[in-house]
Amino acid sequence: MTGTKQESGLLRRFHERFMVEERYLTRGGKRNLYLAATVLAVVGLTGFFVVLDSILEADDLSFIDAPIEAWLDSGRDDWLTTFMIVLAIVFGPIAMPIIILVTTVTWGVLAKHAWRPILLAGGMILGVIIVQLLAPIIARDRPPADEMLHGYDPTSSFPSGHVMGVADFLFIGTYLVFSRHRRPVITVLAFAVATFVVLLTAACRIYLGYHYATDALGSIFLSLVVLGLVIAVDTWRTVRVGSPEQVRESDARPEAWGRDEH
Repeated sequence: MTGTKQESGLLRRFHERFMVEERYLTRGGKRNLYLAATVLAVVGLTGFFVVLDSILEADDLSFIDAPIEAWLDSGRDDWLTTFMIVLAIVFGPIAMPIIILVTTVTWGVLAKHAWRPILLAGGMILGVIIVQLLAPIIARDRPPADEMLHGYDPTSSFPSGHVMGVADFLFIGTYLVFSRHRRPVITVLAFAVATFVVLLTAACRIYLGYHYATDALGSIFLSLVVLGLVIAVDTWRTVRVGSPEQVRESDARPEAWGRDEH
């Protein structure tokens, strides 16, 4: 009997630690989150297929590749090249997974609930799977090898794993932290900073000669799809329609601002 109670207590604590994270919104607030998730997914899918069609047909949007590449090449300088290489290493296939692992594990250990770190990890894994599936199927050649400034990369060019990885990490992480913030302006500023870093990463990959502009653009659109899915899952799992009093109490909790109680 004692063993059964202990097992029941362990299961309850496990559930509370890893699964329970609820917040209250008005019916309209919950509907708006689902609407935002749908818009992101639709815009992302539409944009991705428009870019993909342009690449396959070598028309429309694909014509932006040459002028953007030429514009970035015209600004090449030793200090800028060094900065871009450092940026590529930080957001590259070795350092970036370490950053993601440390972030998710640390957040999961310190947070009251592990739901958001798990969701971040799940979104990142989904992004990696999408790139690994699509890249060999589309099989777009990268820019010429003599234009690559930091070693030769023989893999396919579209979509960009670098750009999508950074976009997934920053967009999903920003949503999971700042969507709980009671001041919308803070959330908007956080997404503005995340978008700037994503665009900087895209410029880095083009500048160093590893991708075309449409590679980066298509990857960002795919990342919007992943973000939309994350928002939908998070809303389904955590958001409850509550009374005005419950909504106010939910907003007042530290975890509603992107911080967890310990």
